[in-house]
Amino acid sequence: MRWHYLSTVILVIIGLVYAHYKKLGIEKTLAINSARAMIQLILLGYALLYILQIKNPLLLFSILLIMITFGAYTAQTRVKLVQHGFRTAFLSIFLGSATVIFTLLAMKVLTLKANELIPISGMIIGQALNVYTIMVDRMKGEVRNTIDIIENKIALGATIRQALDAPFRDASKAAFIPIMNSLQTVGIVFIPGMTTGLLVGGANPLKAVSYQIVVMYMMVGVALFTTFFSTFFVCSAIIPSALTEINTNKVKNS
Repeated sequence: MRWHYLSTVILVIIGLVYAHYKKLGIEKTLAINSARAMIQLILLGYALLYILQIKNPLLLFSILLIMITFGAYTAQTRVKLVQHGFRTAFLSIFLGSATVIFTLLAMKVLTLKANELIPISGMIIGQALNVYTIMVDRMKGEVRNTIDIIENKIALGATIRQALDAPFRDASKAAFIPIMNSLQTVGIVFIPGMTTGLLVGGANPLKAVSYQIVVMYMMVGVALFTTFFSTFFVCSAIIPSALTEINTNKVKNS
């Protein structure tokens, strides 16, 4: 390991100083997660020496299941859905990721080789995690900020699902912002990591770009399917909280 790379920790320290100066309240989380990321990546480096030699598909899919489970746990700690939070996160991330992974396998773009399945699936699961957390966090904020409008729609005869349609639509659009930015600026504003890695390794530029096209389009698919499944499962989880908020407003106004 090239230890001089650790000098980049100065960037994290600058971030901590800024967060403390602005009283953002994220200093502890940022410090812990930065140290945690370094430890996890070092462990990953050693683990991949063995994981990439696995040839049994069941073992490979078991590893993916562990990754999804940890992703769902992380998502729940971020968004903190009260009703069935972990189950909602797990199902949304699992189904969104699995749909894209098996589509790639069916199209023979991806194979069951460990050195392909594990890293590509990791990118897919990570994207599903990001989409889910952005969507749910935005959705909770939209419901909180528009609770009076939701209450009025219900009073006029709309079902709770119909009343929540606008917040869910806005949350879904917000979840697509990162991938939309990437699609718009890729190759101009930034050169993606996979392309950079292949170029550094001496690969043909056109071959490197072709792999990146697959990655970009699969990320669109992940965003789409994760948003779709999240809308279904999160709606069931958020309805009790929304009803509680509505009842609370009624008590305050009475």
